[in-house]
Amino acid sequence: MTLVREATPEDVAAMHQMINELAEFEKSPDEVIATEQDLMKALFGRDLLSPEFEQHENISVAEQANTPSGHPALYAYVIEDPADPETIAGMAIWFLNYSTWDGKHGVYLEDLYVRPQFRGQGMGKALLARLAQVCLENDYSRFQWWVLDWNEPAIEVYRSIKAQAMDEWTVYRVSGQPLIDLAGQ
Repeated sequence: MTLVREATPEDVAAMHQMINELAEFEKSPDEVIATEQDLMKALFGRDLLSPEFEQHENISVAEQANTPSGHPALYAYVIEDPADPETIAGMAIWFLNYSTWDGKHGVYLEDLYVRPQFRGQGMGKALLARLAQVCLENDYSRFQWWVLDWNEPAIEVYRSIKAQAMDEWTVYRVSGQPLIDLAGQ
């Protein structure tokens, strides 16, 4: 039986490793600068790896999260290896977006990754299905993500679930020094 469940702090090391595996697959292994601590803080609002947390276990999540609200704003599901529940076979990292036209939140899937030895077993679709359920359970109007245009295996999976490519949109990004320059205008 394949189990999709919410990620826990104990999953962070495996998830961080999968982020690096995904970067390798996407031919960008040197671009990952995120640490396990960064992922822990983003998902759980605290740094369970730091000595400060161990000394101050009564510190509230709100005091630790690095978001405008002070609460975590990133979520994740993992899928376990059916033969070995101690092994994480894949993950979906996501956050909420918002449609001003619909007046509702949606789910934005940042990363979907299934380790190569587990592909073709329906695990990616199971993670996608769980996120679709999140949308329905919360009356969210959409579920979206990006995919590299050369990743044909993933594109075929997305087509099989009747996902539509948003070809008329162009993605823009500002990061690094251009972000610093823009903020200083």
